[in-house]
Amino acid sequence: MKYSVDKKEQYTLLELEEDKLDATVAPELKSELITMHAEGTKNLILNMSQVKYTDSSGLSALLVGNRIFREDDGMFVLCALGDHVMKLIKISQLDSVLSILPTAEEAVDTVFLNQIENDMNSESDNGNGIE
Repeated sequence: MKYSVDKKEQYTLLELEEDKLDATVAPELKSELITMHAEGTKNLILNMSQVKYTDSSGLSALLVGNRIFREDDGMFVLCALGDHVMKLIKISQLDSVLSILPTAEEAVDTVFLNQIENDMNSESDNGNGIE
């Protein structure tokens, strides 16, 4: 599987450099997502601008990523989806489950906003918030 990784303090941007997210690539993506989560990545943005096709195994890998990053208040955001991939996600009714944004920049902004929200909520939960 070809991909590039850009690690920042608040998030990791993973750009999938494959035409297809299918049964040959999905298992590797799944294991890479699990590894990144285990190594402490809290928020992951998956740029899929180069992916032209996906199948059910690809969707399964995306759902695994979504589940593991969200289970401890992190984010899993997909961005730059092609028409075919978006159509399959909509047909599968996963567009209500997955966070999908048009660009990586918007995904980064969303991660930062979510982090600010979480920080504010934890402060008010600790009794340090403004009443």
